[in-house]
Amino acid sequence: MSAIATPPATSRRRAALTPRQVLVEVLKYTALLVLTVTWLFPFYWMFTSAIKDDPQVYTIPPVLVPNPAYWNNFADAWGKNNFNLFAVNSVFLYALPATLLTVMSSAVVAYGFSRVRWPGRDVMFYICLITIMLPWQVTMVPLFITFKSLGWLNSYLPLVIPNAFGSAFFIFMMRQFFMTIPEELADAARIDGAGEFGIYVRVILPLTVPALAVVALFRFLWAWNDFLGPLIYINEQDLYPLALGINRLRANISATGTNALAYPYLMAVSTIVVSPILLLFFMAQRTFIEGISVTGIKG
Repeated sequence: MSAIATPPATSRRRAALTPRQVLVEVLKYTALLVLTVTWLFPFYWMFTSAIKDDPQVYTIPPVLVPNPAYWNNFADAWGKNNFNLFAVNSVFLYALPATLLTVMSSAVVAYGFSRVRWPGRDVMFYICLITIMLPWQVTMVPLFITFKSLGWLNSYLPLVIPNAFGSAFFIFMMRQFFMTIPEELADAARIDGAGEFGIYVRVILPLTVPALAVVALFRFLWAWNDFLGPLIYINEQDLYPLALGINRLRANISATGTNALAYPYLMAVSTIVVSPILLLFFMAQRTFIEGISVTGIKG
């Protein structure tokens, strides 16, 4: 007797959809589409405003498609306002050093909290977590006084050096990731004669690339967008990061009024500053999501 072919389970589920379920699915995807449009529209408005002239920016009703489009606004706004120097300051004086120090220090501390047994380990870990509950606004004044007494004002030292001591949030994330790695791997390395540092470098770190990528991306993003920190510690315009450079451009617009191409220039610079972060996220999206999901598997 020949076997009767049965349709796949997915086909049976699709065929079994009731009109009510179809309506629910339509409403769900419609809501997602609306939310997507509302999320993307500010970026679209920023980009299109960057290639307008002033009359198109202030026209009511708004001009959604610039005509004509002034593509030279990007080069003019960036070049005329010294943003090349601000970009170098943001990347090489702040974002990269802060990111590297945060990744290295947080990973080492997290390894000590997750893989090495020592008296008082859990108590110290809880104390470390408690520091997350302290808002930065609470420690802002004491830190300013401390860095002023050290002579670190008007430099990036107050923004970079503290990262060498780890970040409680990233230590927690890395600890969660380390605890998902089987202990048998470390035991095998110990049998082969490896010490704790060798296990950390040769066994643990190669397995934690997703978590390290998440920490690096978060920290780089925070440094790239940081405004209040540089505003407190940086005084000279030659040391400004991009955030302070954009604020200076905005302040000049407010002080001088709506002079020609002022708003389009501001939007052009903002578009350029946002673009690297968006590209970085989409290029590392898979690793980023993998690291986020795995760090919450085991407590």
